[in-house]
Amino acid sequence: MRRVAVVVLEGAKPLDVGIPAQVFTTRASMPYSVDVCGVRPGLIAGGDGLSYHVAHGLEALEEADLVFVPGYRYPDRERPPEALTRALQRAHERGARLAAISTGAFALAETGLLDGRRATTHWHYARSLAERYPQVQVDDRVLFVDEGSVLTSAGAASGIDLCLHILRKEAGVAGANHAARRLVAAPYRSGGQAQYVPQSVPESHGERFTRTREWALRRLGEPLTIERLAGHASVSPRTFSRRFRDETGYTPMQWIMRARVDRARELLEETDLAIEEIAATVGLGTATNLRRYFRRVLGTTPTEYRRTFSES
Repeated sequence: MRRVAVVVLEGAKPLDVGIPAQVFTTRASMPYSVDVCGVRPGLIAGGDGLSYHVAHGLEALEEADLVFVPGYRYPDRERPPEALTRALQRAHERGARLAAISTGAFALAETGLLDGRRATTHWHYARSLAERYPQVQVDDRVLFVDEGSVLTSAGAASGIDLCLHILRKEAGVAGANHAARRLVAAPYRSGGQAQYVPQSVPESHGERFTRTREWALRRLGEPLTIERLAGHASVSPRTFSRRFRDETGYTPMQWIMRARVDRARELLEETDLAIEEIAATVGLGTATNLRRYFRRVLGTTPTEYRRTFSES
């Protein structure tokens, strides 16, 4: 079991607190236990009319493997508590991973652990984060940023994407997809996907592209060209390519390739299919192609990946 601590600060946003608590909830299908804590035990006034009563103080961080700092109101008005800053630094020093949702990035930046690294936060607070912590490379265009031992995400919904991303790395694709189904959430949105579309795009196109992505995920083993995807979306290939990248942060073919790699990961975890057969099933054609894309995306080979999960 891996231990997760969710730190609730004054003015904490309800969705930001609830997302990691629910995604990593203690249950038979999940290898995690969750402690919700505060700077000290007791009643904490939250945002949006809600308060929290937590049983644990910062001692919960002493044995946590993963620490979440949810977003809180008015992070640009005052510094986070010094006790929290020290506790986060100590947790990081002994190997815990630290993850911030939305404005929780301010508390993480206060530790100095984001200096020289990329980070994100809710787009509304991105400028304030960059001005207060100029050593942090703030990127307000993305849903989340994974810098290894420190991770940050944008608004509340992207907290789900961050949590599923962590699950995908720690528990495998199948475990992340199981959690996504339980949450009725999209199983995969890349961290590079835009927080919001900078151009004005008619809503009907956004809905149509969502359906096209879902349609493509069910047909990864088939030839999927830009022309075929655009035809399903009922727009021109040029329009589809431009707007798809605005919505996802990837070109259509980059997105398809990553979806195929993720499907291959799931098959490697759950089946004994040969590498060549998996490559054909997910639409990558040959084992050579699968190995090349695996190395490009994950930095490993399909065989090494399968061995890791067979030994876990």
